Amino acid sequence: MRITSTLLENGIINIHIPIVVKKRGGRKVIISPDNSMPVFSAQEQHDHSLIKAIVRGYKWRKMYESGKFKSHEELAEKLGVNKSYFARVIRVNWLAPDIKEAILDGRQPRTLMVTDIFKPFPMIWEEQRKLFGFV
Repeated sequence: MRITSTLLENGIINIHIPIVVKKRGGRKVIISPDNSMPVFSAQEQHDHSLIKAIVRGYKWRKMYESGKFKSHEELAEKLGVNKSYFARVIRVNWLAPDIKEAILDGRQPRTLMVTDIFKPFPMIWEEQRKLFGFV
């Protein structure tokens, strides 16, 4: 994809900028032509789906660690969620602390979506930062 421009006969310049639009936290975000950066304002933007995942992951881990449940499957059943979803949410606990803090503060990369942190990711924090766009 590349940006092109054409000078029309009436003196108007027609600029063609290919963009990618992605849904993020229920909003649409415009991504730059090379798909490397979001186009956004510099202010913090809290992504409630990412925050919800971090809070649930923490809460569910604490519930499991309480010893009241024999397995993750039993806790998932008690919570009324399927085992696969439970496993994805619990995995969020292994994100680097600074990544979780950035998400809670609304400083995460604008391209980061909850589906990204629900996929398997490396346990090495530096690799997580690269994967999720923090470096």
